[in-house]
Amino acid sequence: MTATDVLPRVVIVGRPNVGKSSLFNRVLGERRAIVEDEPGTTRDRLEADVEWLDRRFRLIDTGGYETNEQNVYAPLIMGQVQQAINTAAVVIFVVDARDGLTASDYDMAEVVRRAQKPTILVANKADNEARELTGIAEASALGFGEPLPVSALHDVNVRTMLDMVVALLPDIPLIPESDRTRVAIIGRPNVGKSMLVNAILGQERVIVSDVAGTTRDAIDTEIDTPEGSFVLIDTAGVRRPGKLGTGVERHSVLRTTRAVERCDVAVLVVDGTEGVTAQDTHIAGIAVENAKGLVIAVNKIDLWDDPAERKAWAERQMRSRIRFVPWALYTFISALERRGLSELLQLVQTAREARRRRIPTPELNAVLARAIREHVPPLVHNKRFKLFYATQAGIDPPTFVLFVNDPELVHFSYRRYLERAIREAADFEGTAIKLVFRARSGDDSRS
Repeated sequence: MTATDVLPRVVIVGRPNVGKSSLFNRVLGERRAIVEDEPGTTRDRLEADVEWLDRRFRLIDTGGYETNEQNVYAPLIMGQVQQAINTAAVVIFVVDARDGLTASDYDMAEVVRRAQKPTILVANKADNEARELTGIAEASALGFGEPLPVSALHDVNVRTMLDMVVALLPDIPLIPESDRTRVAIIGRPNVGKSMLVNAILGQERVIVSDVAGTTRDAIDTEIDTPEGSFVLIDTAGVRRPGKLGTGVERHSVLRTTRAVERCDVAVLVVDGTEGVTAQDTHIAGIAVENAKGLVIAVNKIDLWDDPAERKAWAERQMRSRIRFVPWALYTFISALERRGLSELLQLVQTAREARRRRIPTPELNAVLARAIREHVPPLVHNKRFKLFYATQAGIDPPTFVLFVNDPELVHFSYRRYLERAIREAADFEGTAIKLVFRARSGDDSRS
């Protein structure tokens, strides 16, 4: 059991466009949830740990609750909201003080009432006194006592709301959080990323739909497995740059990039029926640019008519189309049938361990000296670079500093050669590594 398992859960609920995500962001002090001036922007649950008045709790932002038959996501969102409420210690029920109550507000009120959870009724968008009075009077009809007027936009009464939350929290002792491997599930739209997350979790934690682009926020979920402890980050599918729209679509690409930036290992999900596409290589490049671990999961093998032949075909594709990351690990899975998941998680842990690996300084210098003897550096402008000393400066990713006579003399191909030598000396398969060349005087450096 982890600290997050025992943290009390505080769930923000309400119909679409009442400002739940704005309130979530205000509490966190950052734009963690996507906020757009259109209903239904948040579909999946977003979660984050919050500390207030020396108490910690898990804050959960949910999708907008509505019984709209024309919205393909409505039943999925309703199920997610209901599940979140069932596990809540406190419910923050948000209504709109500006637009007043709607039928969806009354439907939401009935769901919350049936759950019999401690509830704080919040009338958001109470930006002036007239709205406060009108919003409070109308929202009182929902039967949850006097509403608290709040403006998430202008930070009005948010602290009062948090005081009320803390007063309702149960006393639960905290257990120190374990060291978890942060895994970003990345890939182009509709390759099975959310289904993979659900398959690993064994529950409908993230909305799964056949509609491409269903997941638009990055979703963090902690899980303990026989293979280790993980934080899974499900992300929006990345489209080609020329296909990007504005608003939510643009936000989603930024969220995916941010998810990669804060992960340890990225799992690139590839559609095994289509093979590696140019967009797959572009997304792999995001992980490489950020010097992360990388595991490629070839999904949908349940649709292969000739598994042996298709597997050989997929391996050939990866060798030719993702050859710029020869160190990446790969495996074959079926998220639908939950096949290959244990091996996938084992590879993720392998990549994570590689990111923490160190080479003793004497061994590193011996490896590089031998590599230079076996392959003398080429001349650049009639000069040849000389290595004086090398050391491993850090981990996550493994970073090596090489002190040389002139960093300008290190040809790109020779840099790759030295990287291969280091990789062969210590098992860094599964992770990017960094080589930083510095002039011995310290006044010139390049990475």
